[in-house]
Amino acid sequence: MPDSVRPQPQIRKLPHDVVNRIAAGEVVERPAAAVKELVENALDAGATRISIAIEDGGLKRMTIEDDGCGMSSDDLLLALERHATSKLAPGEDGRVDLLNIHTMGFRGEALPSIASVSRITITSRAPGEDAADVFVEAGRIEGPRPAAFTGRGETGTRIEVRDLFHATPARLKFMKGERSETIAVSDVVKRLAMANPTVAFSLESNGRSLFRHAAEPEGEDGQLSRLGAIMGRDFRDNAVAIDAEREGVRLTGFAGLPTLNRGNAQMQFMFVNGRPVKDRMLNGVIRAAYQDFLARDRHPMAALFVELDPEYVDVNVHPAKTEVRFRDAGNVRGLMIGALRHSLAAAGHRASTTVAGFALGKAKAEAPMPSGALFASRPAYGANDGYGAARPPANTYQPAAFAEPVHEAYDAENAPTARMEPVPMPAQGNFPLGVARAQLHETYIVAQTADGIVIVDQHAAHERLVYEDMKRQMAAGGVKRQALLIPDVVELTEDEAARVLERADELADLGLEIEAFGAGAVCVRATPALFGEMDAIGLIRDLADDFAEYEAGLALKERFEEVMGNMACRGSVRAGRRLNGDEMNALLRQMEATPHSGQCNHGRPTYVELKLADVERLFGRR
Repeated sequence: MPDSVRPQPQIRKLPHDVVNRIAAGEVVERPAAAVKELVENALDAGATRISIAIEDGGLKRMTIEDDGCGMSSDDLLLALERHATSKLAPGEDGRVDLLNIHTMGFRGEALPSIASVSRITITSRAPGEDAADVFVEAGRIEGPRPAAFTGRGETGTRIEVRDLFHATPARLKFMKGERSETIAVSDVVKRLAMANPTVAFSLESNGRSLFRHAAEPEGEDGQLSRLGAIMGRDFRDNAVAIDAEREGVRLTGFAGLPTLNRGNAQMQFMFVNGRPVKDRMLNGVIRAAYQDFLARDRHPMAALFVELDPEYVDVNVHPAKTEVRFRDAGNVRGLMIGALRHSLAAAGHRASTTVAGFALGKAKAEAPMPSGALFASRPAYGANDGYGAARPPANTYQPAAFAEPVHEAYDAENAPTARMEPVPMPAQGNFPLGVARAQLHETYIVAQTADGIVIVDQHAAHERLVYEDMKRQMAAGGVKRQALLIPDVVELTEDEAARVLERADELADLGLEIEAFGAGAVCVRATPALFGEMDAIGLIRDLADDFAEYEAGLALKERFEEVMGNMACRGSVRAGRRLNGDEMNALLRQMEATPHSGQCNHGRPTYVELKLADVERLFGRR
């Protein structure tokens, strides 16, 4: 058909109910989104108690009741109009500033959008007025009319939403099962409860209580108590506090110790000015802060709260208001990484209590003792009994002393599995990790503390100490080297040798001095001094494999922490190395003085602490 006779399309204004249903598709994609919008309205109304009840995952019915300021009869009707809100007021010039938002909601879309795709009843009572309600179905409004308000407070609002998406049956086909929708609602409410610990929350599903959180007092203790109630007691017991500020941005919250980790990032939460957000930056920031402590497939637990002037953050970038955009994202990112690392460093050698709990759970009697077994009475040994005169502990730790190779043949079949030191041992004093009493299987150090015992993995502990020492030396200008009397020659393929030699200058900063030695060979002339005697040939071959996986052109200094971690692992004292009393105690003292010594570079714990009371329970003494 020629263009000249083609009918010209006519521009029409969409009906009011169609506009609302279109908006509902953006704002209310599932029951959890409707619950989020209504609970945020309750928070903006100043509620101190919020009760949520759902049926069939929220599709059949959802009820949100609060003790906020409530609404008058006129406000009930006005609240159902699109873009009608009490949260944005014009300034003196008559303009509304969308970059200075202090409330959870501000668009005025939630109630009319929900009302357009459901049957909704709103009952409310404002101060000094009688309660009233309004009913809406498919754009048809009944009311306002007098009603009986059964809320707990003098004022408040009760919203009941029935048959969500009944006006848009096609949307129902995209809903998941009842269990999935219930989990989504629970997740939304939990996030809002974490951001508002001074508000009491309760959630019921099909008449069954899912959780009930009482209001917590203001302050850090109240916040941690609410986080522990939602994220678990393990997080509450093994979290470090965070409080830092930079250029008008303040970061507070809590982060779990590295040894308290998960297989996914679902226990990482971020809140901006009290608003739960899902920001891509969060995962990157936490990964960067914990990269020294965790394997790549493990994720820490954290709840971080960012507070800044609303003018420096845009919350109007997503209809669901779950994403934000910072004006100075670099400052926020740097603050978060620095604060996390500082708090983790302040934790020192502390390790998660879940490690001890797991160990105690595994310590079970395998079989009952024979009834005829006789036990000779033995004296109870105290801190100093049986060990002779006490002597000062070794306070100077020399990592090189641990790297000496074992020259003697090791007879695994006839060797003792637990070796007690015959020399006098020092008293435990006030050392957090106690004093070494034995070495088990030439791998684990057993120490006695004032109220329990500590079992240390000597390789994992030494690995962390060497790594931290390398980082300190790098920051001071480079790792100290020790020249080899007879250089080691490493045979490689030509490609492997080229990859290693390409990084020679950067490896020199790490204390490893190499040069070419013919085709396909590398000569090692110096190694890091803190390693002592080490397998330089094996290290070069491993580094050649590591460099093969790096992206082309990637500077080694950008990955130096990973490289140093690998070098520390390969250069540390191995399992099977016999240590004397001075060496074991020196290792313990250095662990106490070194940040992050509670876990190795891969996130595994370096020690397990068992309280005496727990050990006594294992033997029925308590």
